[in-house]
Amino acid sequence: MTTARITIDRDFTIGSVPRRLFGSFVEHMGRCVYTGIYEPGHPAADSRGFRTDVLELVKEMGPTVVRYPGGNFVSGYNWEDGVGPVEDRPVRIDGAWHTIETNAFGLHEFVDWSREAGVEIMEAINLGTRGVDEARALVEYANHPGGTAWSDMRRRNGAEDPFDIKLWCLGNELDGPWQIGHKTAHEYGRLAQETAKAMKFVDPTIELVAVGSSNRGMPTFGTWEHTVLTHAYDEVDYISMHAYYQEHDGDAQSFLAEAVDMDAFIDGVVSTIDAVKAAGKHTKDVNISFDEWNVWYQTGLDTDDQPHQVSKGWRAHPRLIEDTYNVTDAVVVGTFLNSLLRHGDRVHIANQAQLVNVIAPIRSEEGGPAWRQASFWPFARMSALARGQILRLAVSSDQVETKKFGGVDAVDAAATWDEETGRVALFVANRSLEDAADVSLDLRGLSASRIRSAEVLTIPDDGDRFSANVEDDQDRVTLRPLDDAALVDGRLRLNLPALSWSVVELEVATA
Repeated sequence: MTTARITIDRDFTIGSVPRRLFGSFVEHMGRCVYTGIYEPGHPAADSRGFRTDVLELVKEMGPTVVRYPGGNFVSGYNWEDGVGPVEDRPVRIDGAWHTIETNAFGLHEFVDWSREAGVEIMEAINLGTRGVDEARALVEYANHPGGTAWSDMRRRNGAEDPFDIKLWCLGNELDGPWQIGHKTAHEYGRLAQETAKAMKFVDPTIELVAVGSSNRGMPTFGTWEHTVLTHAYDEVDYISMHAYYQEHDGDAQSFLAEAVDMDAFIDGVVSTIDAVKAAGKHTKDVNISFDEWNVWYQTGLDTDDQPHQVSKGWRAHPRLIEDTYNVTDAVVVGTFLNSLLRHGDRVHIANQAQLVNVIAPIRSEEGGPAWRQASFWPFARMSALARGQILRLAVSSDQVETKKFGGVDAVDAAATWDEETGRVALFVANRSLEDAADVSLDLRGLSASRIRSAEVLTIPDDGDRFSANVEDDQDRVTLRPLDDAALVDGRLRLNLPALSWSVVELEVATA
């Protein structure tokens, strides 16, 4: 059996839990919007065409902020196409995903949906084919009260009050040669700087995210961030990070350790930010928006059950990368959430990509049901329970050997303490594929009076690590009570199954 000891101290904290850490992403890609969140004529659709069955799952999952409308899509998107009477909106081709965009769903519809879902909007602007003028016009349209050309157009289009969107992305993945409007770091840095200035002239209360590297493996990683921030440090508030991971060649143990890579990626970007801050003698901090992250099977997709990454014909909302997530994927997602929480002092925004159907924790079928994927559960529980202060953990764990990373801790953990409610939430994964883990948690400066809840996600009794939730078996992988959890002399003792992610909430008092 694997063993691990975790120590927490009420006085050793990382910072407050950033509520925007639990974000998601809605892109005009595949079936995320159409037949995902929006399907007029569906039995569960409301008068606006919003699928209420999907909305209820979104509310249960608990995202706090949702990025929209892309993604690669936004780099060729004219925002004006998605406002005004639907019957007057143009039908366009989307070069990013080789599809047809009807524009039946646009900014007003998304604002209405976000209010119904109870989420903050993170709006992305097109800096691929467009620039400063279009960006400042969109801010004026969305946020200015009235009496100007763009704000009065919004009012004529049915929204008397401003949308008051505070969080904006200055484009998407413009370091990538695949991106419409791909730019060098100097080209983008100057454009981002001038666009940011113009947008804040319209509304000085907004927060802006500059584009960082599309992934850690980009040949320009590091130098891109340094150059962009050298230009735009004073004008922006965040720089973005994107990362996707998958299991390769059946190497599940390395896959389960990929949060080690995420940790290193974050640390590298933080170092670059702070180097620019020091060299430029800046006084403010720029933080991180990890606004795309997830498990994404980017190879082996050209099969009937794993739809193509890019549509092979000009069709409206085809099936694209509708990955089915299994137990292994869900545990990995749980470790990514742990990594993000452990870095919550600098990662202030994070968006799991995407929300529905497209590499998503929620699936839906056109005219049919909606259900939770296995990866739904770690996100839902952390969003609900991570409150107050992020605790700085001391973890001593047995190791598991991996081909990619060498020896890594078998037990991966993060925790929060909410002084107001007197609760500690522990989020813990057992990465071992074979061995259960005996885990003890010591509390210093806190005394635990009882276990409020203890749940585990692991292999079903009649299943294996590839078990997943599908349309005709929607609850095969779920959270169940973690029975082997106890308080012994003020210490929490857990027995975690192999390949599992667990959450334990304790009722505590200061000692």
